[in-house]
Amino acid sequence: MDLSDLVIRPARTQDVPAIRAMVEPLAQQRVLLQKEAVAYYESIQEFVVAEAPDGTLAGFGALHVIWEDIAEVRTLVTAAPWQGRGVGHRILDLLLSRARAVGVTRVFCLTFEVEFFSRHGFTVMADQSAVDPDVYSELLRSQDEGVAEFLDLARVKPNTLGNTRMIVHLED
Repeated sequence: MDLSDLVIRPARTQDVPAIRAMVEPLAQQRVLLQKEAVAYYESIQEFVVAEAPDGTLAGFGALHVIWEDIAEVRTLVTAAPWQGRGVGHRILDLLLSRARAVGVTRVFCLTFEVEFFSRHGFTVMADQSAVDPDVYSELLRSQDEGVAEFLDLARVKPNTLGNTRMIVHLED
């Protein structure tokens, strides 16, 4: 299995069962949150997958826009046989390119993989001054848990996995 044999492509609805199956053990380990199938189908257009020649998924990730200039990398996973081979880097690079293409200038993530994201320019978020007060009040209206995590709202504290909030400022 060679990295050059992978095809990075937009996810399709047919990929959802494999995505959920790959997330399941990570959810049991409290590394990721498991979502209902409907959540994956509703957000399938946000996902890209790395597909091996045999049709299996080597990895996947999603980019979720939360405001004019802010997006979140979500559910970035590399299958065990492919870990340490650059799959996650290729997926993240594509997600960051997508962010630039839609006009996003800042991308954040919630992760246990601090070193991985640091290699892509992400830094630990020290405070919530990432958005001005008007945007903050607008974001408070969102029901999205990722937005709540980004804002560090008390209502998500009991559900946090103990991961690190990181952000990268994209250059043109």
